[in-house]
Amino acid sequence: MKKADLAVIMTCYNRRDTTLACLSALYQQKNYCDVYLTDDGSSDGTTEAVKAEYPEVQILQGNGNLFWVGGMHLAFGEAIKYQYDYYLWLNDDTFLEGNAVSKLLQVHQNLTELAYPDSIVVGSTKDSITGKATYGGAVKSKKWYSNKFEFLEPSSVIQKCDAMYGNCVLIPKSVAAKVGNIDTAFVHSLGDLDYALRAHKLGFQIWVAPGYIGTCTKNSIRNSWADTNLNLLERLKKVLQIKAFPLKSWTIFCSRHSGPFWIFYWFLPYIRAIIGYKDLATSPTFSEDINQTGSEV
Repeated sequence: MKKADLAVIMTCYNRRDTTLACLSALYQQKNYCDVYLTDDGSSDGTTEAVKAEYPEVQILQGNGNLFWVGGMHLAFGEAIKYQYDYYLWLNDDTFLEGNAVSKLLQVHQNLTELAYPDSIVVGSTKDSITGKATYGGAVKSKKWYSNKFEFLEPSSVIQKCDAMYGNCVLIPKSVAAKVGNIDTAFVHSLGDLDYALRAHKLGFQIWVAPGYIGTCTKNSIRNSWADTNLNLLERLKKVLQIKAFPLKSWTIFCSRHSGPFWIFYWFLPYIRAIIGYKDLATSPTFSEDINQTGSEV
C-alpha cells in the first residue's frame, strides 16, 4: 500500500551486506519513502536479512533469471500501480549521502518552476576511495556513428544530458505515466539507455543534478568482452552474453534507436570484440552492471 509520495525501486542478487548498507544509507535520508526491492533468487539470505532489519521494505521474489532489467521492471511495475509522485531508481551498490534525495527533489522542483516539470533528474556518483566520478548522466557523442554516449562530469550547476546510467535516477509521475516501465526486451544491459531514449522521443528532458549524491565503485573491464588480455574466442563469447550485447536485445535496440541504417551500427560491438577494444568507457552504449553471475549465460 502507498504510504509516501516517493517509491524507491531496487533489485538485488546475492550481495546481502551491500544491499543492507545501501538500505541503511537510504533510510538515513530525511525524505520518507516506500521501498520496492526485487530479490532475484538470492541464496545468501538477503531476503531474510532485509525483512529482519527493514520489515517495511516490500520484497518481490524473482526466479534467478531476471538480471537488472527484469528485477527493476518487476519492482517498478508494482510501484507504478499506486501512482507515486516520484520514483527513484537506486542500485544496491550505490550509497547515498545524507541529503541526496532532498537534492534530487529540489532540482526537480527548480525545473518545475522553470517550466520543465516533465524532467528526469540523474544523480552522479564517485568512487569512495579515489573520489573520481563513476556514474551519472551522459551526452551523445558528436562523432559520426550512433549509439555512443560519453559520461558527463557533474559540475556545480544543473546540466542537460541525453541519457543516464541507472544507478540513481529520479522519475516524476508525469514521465513514468507516458514512458512506462523498463522494457524487458532487454535483460541486463541497455534497459536504462533505452528508457532515456524513449523518454527523449516523447519530448521529456534529462538533467544531471549538481555535484554528487553518493558513492559507487566503477565496474572493471577485467574478464569482460573489452578485456584485451582475453583471446579472440573468449571475447566473442562474452560480447554475446546477457551483460554485453546479446543478439536479440541488441537488434531491438539498434532497430529502435539507430535510424534507417541501423544494421551498420549493429555490427560495431562485435567488430570491436574481434579487433580488441581497449576502452570500455567509450563503448557504443553503456549500462550499469549488477554482480548477478549466478544465471549468466
